[in-house]
Amino acid sequence: MAFDLKNIVRPNIWALKPYSCARDEFKGEASVYLDANENPYNAPFNRYPDPLQWAVKEKLAQVKGVAKENILLGNGSDEPIDLVYRAFCEPGVDNVVAIDPTYGMYKVCADVNNVEYRSVLLDDDFCFSAESLLKAADAKTKVMWLCSPNNPTGNSLCRGEIEKVLRGFDGVVIVDEAYMDFSDLPSMALSLDKFPNLIVLQTFSKAWGCAAIRLGMAFASTEIIAVLNKIKYPYNVNILTQQQALKMLDNAQQVKEWVSVLKAERSSLNSELLALPFVKKVYPSDANFLLAKVEDANAVYDYLVGKGIIVRNRNTVSLCAGCLRITVGTHEENVTLINELKSFA
Repeated sequence: MAFDLKNIVRPNIWALKPYSCARDEFKGEASVYLDANENPYNAPFNRYPDPLQWAVKEKLAQVKGVAKENILLGNGSDEPIDLVYRAFCEPGVDNVVAIDPTYGMYKVCADVNNVEYRSVLLDDDFCFSAESLLKAADAKTKVMWLCSPNNPTGNSLCRGEIEKVLRGFDGVVIVDEAYMDFSDLPSMALSLDKFPNLIVLQTFSKAWGCAAIRLGMAFASTEIIAVLNKIKYPYNVNILTQQQALKMLDNAQQVKEWVSVLKAERSSLNSELLALPFVKKVYPSDANFLLAKVEDANAVYDYLVGKGIIVRNRNTVSLCAGCLRITVGTHEENVTLINELKSFA
């Protein structure tokens, strides 16, 4: 099917004249800045940050293998998630389709923006078919949400099925790769040239160890990035976040080492959990967490809380009855968890 961005973007957004801030109108360096009504004291925090974060994008482009013009940075991944709704979905008219279970913010943002949210249940192995998603769509479906590796299930979605959705749907397809660093698969961001309707989300919160700085990434065509830049707030990423991101991007090798350690710990934790008599199953994971099915999830969860160990109880989530989601911690934290679970057993 043919993808026409103008037909997908809300008409008022397509026609929108974006706010022009002082740092948009002047680019480069000067000796005296008297254009933005800033306080001249308390440098560097007195100045507005680069609204398009070019220094961060230039380093990020080198690390990710994606051109800087194909990158949007947001306040966590939640900002680009919300921007997608505001750019493409007419409130009270349009709808989106998503797999179920998956990351909860897709639905929260749909509800906030008054957009119908259609869920398509995964199968028992947490896989999906492109056909099932495409069947759930109609003429008012503007967006499809795919999280891979998926949260809370941990598995990577079938790349072939993702590509079928991209080819068979004339709206926007978002592939959320928050946990991609823990997978052995290549990022879909390397396929932007093949799929003009693709948006890939990533984050500094997981592998990069920077959840506190709230920095999310969106990779897409220059045309889609231009639409999202029109409607984002002018200075959405503060200077402290940009500075820390630059430091981390200079430390990419350390991040790779963290990922390697966490993947080894994930494997060890998987084995230790399976050895416990009340653990029925541990699902395969390409993320930095494991989904474990236990005999009494509520009882195990409450027991761990009493021991000062917090995991995520996913017992009420679709297809996750009896399941706990356990983040892979340090070796010492994982040993503490297993020792306490042995006492519970």
